[in-house]
Amino acid sequence: MSKMTQQGLPRGRVSEVFWAFLALGLTSFGGPVAHLGYFRTAFVERRQWLSESAYADLVALCQFLPGPASSQVGFALGLMRAGPWGAAIAWLAFTLPSAIVLVLFAFGAAVLDGPIASGIIHGLKVVAVAIVAHAVWGMARTLCPDKTRAGIALAAILVVVMVSGPLGQVAAIVLGGMAGLVLCRSSAAAAPGEPLQFPVSRCAGMIALGLFASLLVVLPLLAGSALWLTVADAFYRSGALVFGGGHVVLPLLEAEVVQSGWVSADEFLAGYGAAQAVPGPLFTFAAYLGALLPGMNGAVGALLALLAIFIPGFLLLVGVLPFWNHFRRWQSAQALMRGANAAVVGILGAALYQPVWTSAIIGPYEFVLALTGFLLLTVWKLPAWIVVIIVALGGVVVGSPL
Repeated sequence: MSKMTQQGLPRGRVSEVFWAFLALGLTSFGGPVAHLGYFRTAFVERRQWLSESAYADLVALCQFLPGPASSQVGFALGLMRAGPWGAAIAWLAFTLPSAIVLVLFAFGAAVLDGPIASGIIHGLKVVAVAIVAHAVWGMARTLCPDKTRAGIALAAILVVVMVSGPLGQVAAIVLGGMAGLVLCRSSAAAAPGEPLQFPVSRCAGMIALGLFASLLVVLPLLAGSALWLTVADAFYRSGALVFGGGHVVLPLLEAEVVQSGWVSADEFLAGYGAAQAVPGPLFTFAAYLGALLPGMNGAVGALLALLAIFIPGFLLLVGVLPFWNHFRRWQSAQALMRGANAAVVGILGAALYQPVWTSAIIGPYEFVLALTGFLLLTVWKLPAWIVVIIVALGGVVVGSPL
């Protein structure tokens, strides 16, 4: 029998949360949108931890905030069910399986040699084209359903092209939000009326928001003093600026680790392709990159990168929870986020060309292979992990000297 908090919230055991999320971490293929479907089945239909309307409201909140939406939903469900320890355990159980696999892949990729291994790596780079194209297509249909938001997305592409690196991406999101505030008010619908209840006080929320902002300001100032601070700053900023889901972290991380020379473009795209073949959140791609960072122990770098990229999203979530029920009713906030989300589509569209397409599509065979992967995802609707295996094997065939 579950206990009740003073606020009337259901409370369960931390072990209950761990086993529920570990099962999801081992089986949740398909990306953030699919994860939300898995969560709904597991916690609304089967376990009845919360109502359908409360779950929809929680999803809306996490999509509103920067960060990995599915992981934030899981974190919030753990918080709702078993308090702060439940939140931490929910994240750990959902994240650890894919993080371990990607770190092992990073260690193995460093010693892979020969035509078969090279072909697999090449296939993983090509499958990244199909995966990102599929993400752009799906997000554009959802987040840019009208001419106004399509125009905002196009403008974001121009901003990213003209101003390279993280600065251009941040500028595109800010300008997109400002455009949405002016142009997307008529699209803003009224927020649902059922309030969300969490064991987080306003004081705790303010502390979390203050810590989020402090780290965002202080880490860049300390970055030059030690390598681990530089790494923490790079991954923290990437996690803090991601709107719209896991795939959007691709251009941010590429700007931080590839353009800085820490990781080669080939290693980056191979890891991104491998990340599609594992269950759990796409943000565990950071563990792969952290394991490859020069000058750091592989396991330590992986852990630091993984924590740094997730922490800002969780701090924001905890900070906003006590105030969300009031803020979500503002039409201005809804309009601003519509513009920012449209800009996100533009940023990801620019990343589809550079570095994804230019690094992987070097001839007609690679183009056919990438198109095959895209059609398998969009028309045949195969799971992403199956497409990764097919295209990776196709890379072996394309790269064969015969």
